[in-house]
Amino acid sequence: MLGISPDTPSAQARFKAKHNLPFTLLCDVDKKVADTYGVFKEKNMYGKKVMGIVRSTFLIGADGKIEKIFSNVKAAGHAAEVLSVLN
Repeated sequence: MLGISPDTPSAQARFKAKHNLPFTLLCDVDKKVADTYGVFKEKNMYGKKVMGIVRSTFLIGADGKIEKIFSNVKAAGHAAEVLSVLN
C-alpha cells in the first residue's frame, strides 16, 4: 500500500506521524502522477472552480494493471469498502 499526494515531504511526515500511518507516502509535488492517473481535475470549492486532486484509490494487481478505481472517495468508511472488494 502506498499513499501519494502533492504535499511536501515535511508535510507528509507530519501527517503520517499524526495519523500513525503504517505505509509509505510518496510526494507528487509537481502533480505528474496525479495527472497521469487522471485525478488532477477542475473542482468546485465553495462556489469557485479550482484545480485540485480528486481523492481516489487504485487497486493495482501483481501484473501492474489497474483492477479497480474508487473515485471521489470520502475517508469515512472507505477502508472497509476497499477491504470488502479485496476479500
